[in-house]
Amino acid sequence: MSDSTVTQSEGRTDVAVPQTVTGEVGRGPRGLLGRLRRPRRPRLWFEILLIAVSYWTYSLIRNAVPEQKGKALGNADWIWRVEHALGVAVEQSVNHALNSVTWLIIGMNYYYATLHFVVTLGVLVWLYRWHPGRYAAARLALFATTGVALVGYYLFPLAPPRLMRGGHFVDTVMVHHTWGSMASGDLKHMSNQYAAMPSMHIGWSLWCGLTIFALASVPWARVLGLLYPATTLLVIVATANHFWLDAVGGVLCLAFGFTVARLWYGALPHALPRVVPNAVLCAD
Repeated sequence: MSDSTVTQSEGRTDVAVPQTVTGEVGRGPRGLLGRLRRPRRPRLWFEILLIAVSYWTYSLIRNAVPEQKGKALGNADWIWRVEHALGVAVEQSVNHALNSVTWLIIGMNYYYATLHFVVTLGVLVWLYRWHPGRYAAARLALFATTGVALVGYYLFPLAPPRLMRGGHFVDTVMVHHTWGSMASGDLKHMSNQYAAMPSMHIGWSLWCGLTIFALASVPWARVLGLLYPATTLLVIVATANHFWLDAVGGVLCLAFGFTVARLWYGALPHALPRVVPNAVLCAD
């Protein structure tokens, strides 16, 4: 995802700062609020601390949401009926078909458990290093996406397909004895198993994919950016951890996250300058 040559489709120079963000023209927002809304070069120690505290808080709140097993199972039955009515209830077929290919489903188990974190952190590091002017807005979109997901976990507890009553899904982690999910096997007590809607595997992977597609300068990286959320969708269904509609919930959360970033910074992350000029860094 090298960005030694940045595409110029944005129609601005790399150091031009949107007027709606800086408030430099027309004496826009000033004071503390104005300073907070200006793109600025991120500070490494602050970002590491912020990400660590934020993820710890997110996990704490998510797992503190009452599991509501009965309601979650009932909601799963309702989702399954809705998908049948829409003609998109293919999760069971995908789950059984891919479970029959042992090496593939084991790989998907580990994909589900690891890439969700590894790729997201990797994209954040790439933004920090190569797109410091866009980093804060992209990070805000990701954080807002994750934050609104907590509302979904609280209001709509949902059992994953593998825990449905009479669903006949295969829990691929249990069957193949792999460490493939924080909600299965020996790790199931560390995570709320009934927080499947929305899917943050989709929310985060789509954030990564769109960010890479919008900002990467080499074609193969942009293609990989698009393939990543598509592959993640296949994985969450094949491992029976999510319904298709959970993915829709993740997309809606991401749309909310990008809307928050757009309102706060006056532009979507990819439309902001790649490099923050010194004038903005030193502005009061």
